[in-house]
Amino acid sequence: MSQKIRTRYAPSPTGKMHVGNLRTALYEYLIAKHEGGDFILRIEDTDQERFVEGALEIIYNTMEKAGLQHDEGPDRDGGYGPYVQSERQDSGLYLEYAKKLIDKGEAYYCFCDKERLESLKQVIAGKEIMMYDKHCLHLSKEEVQKKLDEGVPYVIRQNNPKEGTTTFNDEIYGEITVNNEELDDMVLIKSDGYPTYNFANVIDDHLMNITHVVRGNEYISSSPKYQRLYDAFGWEPPKYVHLPLITDETHKKLSKRCGHSSFEDLLEQGFIPEAIVNFIALLGWSPEDNTEIFTLEELTKMFDYRHINKSPAVFDMVKLRWMNGEYIKNMDNDRYYEMAMPYYKNVIKKELDERKILDLVKTRIEVFPDIEPLIDFFEKLPDYSIDMYTHKKMKTNSENSLEVLTELLPVLENHDDYSIDSLHDLIMNYVAEKGIKNGQALWPVRTAVSGKQMTPGGAFEIMEILGKEESLRRIKIGIDKLSQ
Repeated sequence: MSQKIRTRYAPSPTGKMHVGNLRTALYEYLIAKHEGGDFILRIEDTDQERFVEGALEIIYNTMEKAGLQHDEGPDRDGGYGPYVQSERQDSGLYLEYAKKLIDKGEAYYCFCDKERLESLKQVIAGKEIMMYDKHCLHLSKEEVQKKLDEGVPYVIRQNNPKEGTTTFNDEIYGEITVNNEELDDMVLIKSDGYPTYNFANVIDDHLMNITHVVRGNEYISSSPKYQRLYDAFGWEPPKYVHLPLITDETHKKLSKRCGHSSFEDLLEQGFIPEAIVNFIALLGWSPEDNTEIFTLEELTKMFDYRHINKSPAVFDMVKLRWMNGEYIKNMDNDRYYEMAMPYYKNVIKKELDERKILDLVKTRIEVFPDIEPLIDFFEKLPDYSIDMYTHKKMKTNSENSLEVLTELLPVLENHDDYSIDSLHDLIMNYVAEKGIKNGQALWPVRTAVSGKQMTPGGAFEIMEILGKEESLRRIKIGIDKLSQ
């Protein structure tokens, strides 16, 4: 019987969730759920300096809105808790495992102060790098004990060999071998007694029976050190799945400064959670049939992590906007009205038929803020140029537009039914009597009642929403403009 798949998402509570982190969470969720496994949420809060108040709520909210329901976590004990690293730290768990490595000669106490460590820094290829020189490895047991008794601050370092190679396997990149001389003796336990992210990860992943570790490919360089820790403990390592870099359109790493790098940023910009998740799923993976729009349930069925690409994935804002527009088109009306209403209310204060107005733009927007410039003319007729009455294709200009509006005004004044069908029949009768093209009447009327070059809906829809009094007021303004 094969082992049950268990994946974990282990964010640090340091602020908004970057799309790269959300992709990691999504892929871990999909890997587990595709095989009927467990998806675990673990909070890595051992870096106390970077802890941000309220960040834990952001993690929970993001996961909930994205639909990534965890099977185990701080709020759902599955028997492998605690699921918060600082709580695990309180039991002395990490120090205990670090001391086991010291006993095996795989780790050692390091008492070097900041000044000495600074002196070891060197610049290689324009980067400042500190490779520890194993100075404290050579202290005798008595010297170590003396310093511990005296309360000299220390860290515990991994003891990596300087000769030979270390090999590990990645599910995407295959077998990777590095020279051990490149491996620094990384810190396992910091001077404040907390474990480093890397060390706590290995201990927790083993104790929680994690089968697949998914992370960005910037962690490939750390993986040999993880591998050596598993080997030192005599544990079987999990399967590593390293994900390609996410870049912006200029092929630079997607930075927090770009304005759309976090899930929260995108929600604030009017994107909907399902579209964001759908889009992020395609940043580095694609299904065999090249489908682009799918629900989380469909995605779970079709997701195969072996199809993850090695090459960087481009965060294409144009594609995300298109995809979001497709989701809005297919959204049920009640939810659409609920999500669109705040943007409607930003620009329209009058008592108008809000649902009719929102229906006009549903298929024309890609994100919800697109609504505002499309509908603002219903609230107030903008000041516009009479050049807008000229349309070569419709064969309209200011002269024949003035003629049409002047002739239609009394007809519209004597007409009380301002429903779409009734207005249509009325104006089409006028077109037939005059022997002109539809556009020669409809273009000037629509221009007069909207003051806009482009509108959602035509003259009849706009006039029905505005009503008789406001429609006539606007047509008279149009006549005045054209008469001057």
